Amino acid sequence: MPRRSADVNVMVRAAERAGRALIRDFGEVEQLQVSQKGPGDFVSAADLQAEKIVKEELKKGRPEFGLLMEESGRIGGSDKSHVWIVDPLDGTTNFLHSLPHFCVSIALSRDDEIIAGVVFDPIKDEVFWTERGMGAFVNNRRLRVSGRTRLDEALLATGTPFNRNDEETCDLFMDQMRSVMKKTAGIRRYGAAALDLAYVAAGRYDGFWENGLEPWDVAAGLLLVREAGGFVTNLEGQRYDLGAADILATNEGLHRKLTDLLVRGTP
Repeated sequence: MPRRSADVNVMVRAAERAGRALIRDFGEVEQLQVSQKGPGDFVSAADLQAEKIVKEELKKGRPEFGLLMEESGRIGGSDKSHVWIVDPLDGTTNFLHSLPHFCVSIALSRDDEIIAGVVFDPIKDEVFWTERGMGAFVNNRRLRVSGRTRLDEALLATGTPFNRNDEETCDLFMDQMRSVMKKTAGIRRYGAAALDLAYVAAGRYDGFWENGLEPWDVAAGLLLVREAGGFVTNLEGQRYDLGAADILATNEGLHRKLTDLLVRGTP
């Protein structure tokens, strides 16, 4: 296994420190579920606290880099080439409902290309990390996408639309679901896109698709998949760039079949 670079070590420290804070807050959320106060404001505070911790650690390690953060937006740095892209709590709704499936996601972009990524699951104590050209890993184990090539053996993950009042978006998603359900072994929806992508990189899922994700949702995960030997594109099979309308991550053997299935309804 290659040694982690100084940049990745900075990212891992930031993610682990924020993750420990989230674990402490997660215990409190479980108590708030039965209180009069309600958990919504508390979870928002936990999210902001995790982002503050990540920001402090990243600034300590690389004060010149810029940041793009889910809660705070874009923060410029003296180094115009490098930007940290941060989701301090991916899986907020899970966290809110005491479901132990959430993570901290941090990516490093250089000249608009993702060159490193970390996804930390504090509940399972799994650190997924990658650097461009160096492979992808979980803790000390190298990752590879699955080798499955048959749709009827494939397990896929997805996410439901955020804007559920948009009938066109919901209809599109339901059409995709109907097509995929008929042809595959199953679909999972766990509510944390960064972990979904990490699981594709680990071969736990054979593919993942979703519509309408933000850059911080996918920045670290897309490099994990690519460095694990997978493909990340839009649903048409074209190169995926941050901010695209939709995303598909899978292996070489399933990629064309899934683009056909999701766009045209037939593999």
